[in-house]
Amino acid sequence: MRTVATLCIIHEGERVLLGMKKRGFGEGRFNGFGGKVGEGESIEDAAVREVQEEAGIEPLDMVKVGELLFTFADRPDEIEAHIFKARRFVGVPTETEEMRPQWFGVEEIPFAEMWSDDEEWFPLFLRDQRFTGTFHFDQNDAVLKSHVKELP
Repeated sequence: MRTVATLCIIHEGERVLLGMKKRGFGEGRFNGFGGKVGEGESIEDAAVREVQEEAGIEPLDMVKVGELLFTFADRPDEIEAHIFKARRFVGVPTETEEMRPQWFGVEEIPFAEMWSDDEEWFPLFLRDQRFTGTFHFDQNDAVLKSHVKELP
């Protein structure tokens, strides 16, 4: 079964806003803000909704920069993740039940506390390079196979 999901990262100048996941899938890791696309909901609307729910802000001028497919050795489901960047937003990043937002300088991104695939595609994200990729994880969430491709 394939789940369609979103991931939105605020990239403002020389810093990025990530959130520490407090519960559920990805708990204990920093990540962008996102989740499943609801039935009848557009991917873009889902991305905005998830940022609002998880960080209390509204992303503005969101641009889709990537699409990633995640598969797992220990379960049959797949996640098709649409990656968005927003350079502006309305509101003040606020901790929610699910996420604790935190700013990081682009040179200080906490890859050791993130999903292991992030080191492969995040530099492209920071350079505004569009990309696509696939990642296959083992049962401990380590990347077994990956392929990332830059798009024109």
